[in-house]
Amino acid sequence: MTHWKNFKKPTDEELKNLLSPLQYKVTQKEGTEPPFRNEFNENHKDGLYVDIVSGEPLFLSSDKFDSGTGWPSFVKPVDENALTEKEDRSMFFRVRTEVRSKIADSHLGHVFNDGPKDRGGKRYCMNSASLRFIPKENLAAEGYEEYLKHFS
Repeated sequence: MTHWKNFKKPTDEELKNLLSPLQYKVTQKEGTEPPFRNEFNENHKDGLYVDIVSGEPLFLSSDKFDSGTGWPSFVKPVDENALTEKEDRSMFFRVRTEVRSKIADSHLGHVFNDGPKDRGGKRYCMNSASLRFIPKENLAAEGYEEYLKHFS
């Protein structure tokens, strides 16, 4: 089962019914959830983070780190082709790089160049509301068995 590979994006009305109001605001309207009060900032379990809309694999727990920002942060995506980046000028006098999922075009968060230098220097600062976490022990049952190789 690789549902994200055959994903067809639901209509806006369907997305409103499938997602919570916060998930919809973040993924479809470029919103941001509150720092420190979100589902995955403090998650330290082994597993895979996928796009809440499509199920597309995005980040491994082994690439997650505590950035102190209050949002889950990662040093790299599981696959560079899973993400798209675009210039974001929504903040007054500041240019950022927005990160979106490739298949569903969900707004995920932003990427910055202030991550751990010994791990590439990137900080993918994501919204928990744009992600779904699949624990290592559930990967095979949910069709993500190819990602088990990343865990011992």
